[in-house]
Amino acid sequence: MAAGMTKTQLVRHMAEKLELTNKQVAAFLETLAETAIKETKKNGVFVVPGLGRLVKAERKARMGRNPQTGEAIKIKAKTVVKFRVAKSAKDSIAPPKK
Repeated sequence: MAAGMTKTQLVRHMAEKLELTNKQVAAFLETLAETAIKETKKNGVFVVPGLGRLVKAERKARMGRNPQTGEAIKIKAKTVVKFRVAKSAKDSIAPPKK
């Protein structure tokens, strides 16, 4: 499987496309990430228009199994973060079959 863009490659690509410096683009990406984390923590959701949304979700406690021994174990409740892809992005990447 081919590797995706690195952060450096993304910064350079965006800098060329938007005619900005690499520092400005890197600062923008850092600010976007910080804002996404802060807002998801506070409000439970952060939307990146056209791309998707970060959503904070609660998982309930449940019973699971130790795969090595088969022994039943209790898995604690926890908070997880999910990314839900926007329909427009999903349809652009993998168009629905007709």
